Amino acid sequence: MTKFERTGLTRRALLGRAVAAGALTVTGIGFIAAPDAAWALEVTAITPEQMATLVQMARDIYPHDRIADEFYAIAVKGYDTAEQAAEIGAGVAALDAAAQGKGHANYLSIGWESDRVALLRGMESSPFFQKIRGGLVTGLYNQKAVWPLFGYEGESFSQGGYIARGFDDIAWL
Repeated sequence: MTKFERTGLTRRALLGRAVAAGALTVTGIGFIAAPDAAWALEVTAITPEQMATLVQMARDIYPHDRIADEFYAIAVKGYDTAEQAAEIGAGVAALDAAAQGKGHANYLSIGWESDRVALLRGMESSPFFQKIRGGLVTGLYNQKAVWPLFGYEGESFSQGGYIARGFDDIAWL
């Protein structure tokens, strides 16, 4: 069994993700642009490499194939402050050091998601990991633009409640 068969990843998907991860990192000073979508992110307190690492880390902690990197970037953008820059810098440096211990240049250079997740599992009790993971719960899932991707229509009170809006529509059962 090859690695491709093990993960269910086609060569096309692997190459596409590798190119996207590489192109996501740095486009200019303090600027990250997506290669496959119309969005960009400007950073002020942390480096573009640190922001790209946070976006990849967010995707690895809460992986959703249907959610674009743009939403993960919005979720971690709050860490781009002068107050948090030192802590984020130290956390990303620790993550990169762990990746280097496994023979990679840095966290972003790890090609397989399973290898990145294994690295994250090794540091999941650290304050840095817990801070990012905890912030993602609200930072990612409180974005109204993401809700339809999960089939959530939002609160129902203003629309008459759940009972009149398909509360008992359970065709999947």
